[in-house]
Amino acid sequence: MTYEIIDTTPLDPIAQPLLDALEIEYTTRYREFRPAGATARSDEMARYPASLFAPPEGAFIVIVRDGETVGGGAFKRFDSTTAELKRIWTHASERRQGLARRVLQELEARALRQGYRRVYLTTGFRQPEAAGLYGSSGYEPLFDRSIAPEIHFRLPFGKDLLEPGRVDSLHDLVQPEPLGQR
Repeated sequence: MTYEIIDTTPLDPIAQPLLDALEIEYTTRYREFRPAGATARSDEMARYPASLFAPPEGAFIVIVRDGETVGGGAFKRFDSTTAELKRIWTHASERRQGLARRVLQELEARALRQGYRRVYLTTGFRQPEAAGLYGSSGYEPLFDRSIAPEIHFRLPFGKDLLEPGRVDSLHDLVQPEPLGQR
């Protein structure tokens, strides 16, 4: 299968399937934890202006196969040396085939080209497959794994892009307490 990687913006209609699917995913997985329902999830998806995901400080990509958006993700500036990955998604029919890993690799390459030396992200505690992907892709868990994931709610990870496997460069990204439902 041939996949096309397109650098775009969250405002591009080609990105809409990714954003719609993410909203459904969050709704389904976290329904009982977000009593405000769909409004809270829509607010979360619109939380960041599209300009944050544009070069030189950000990026937004989609992966298209046969004219259909099947994956994508983005990053924005976290600090002067760190890109924060956001909105990583793969269509349900494309999962467990390496596409999400490819999204990560594409975003990491763009972050390096744009001058970042490390990446940071959070994923929800009800997304164990995402946490597994990040762990197997060299991302260091930046949370206390002895505490139940649902206490953390959001699970932070980091990766040194210049020296993958190096963890001492990530210490300032560790939060002093679990990232609850703030």
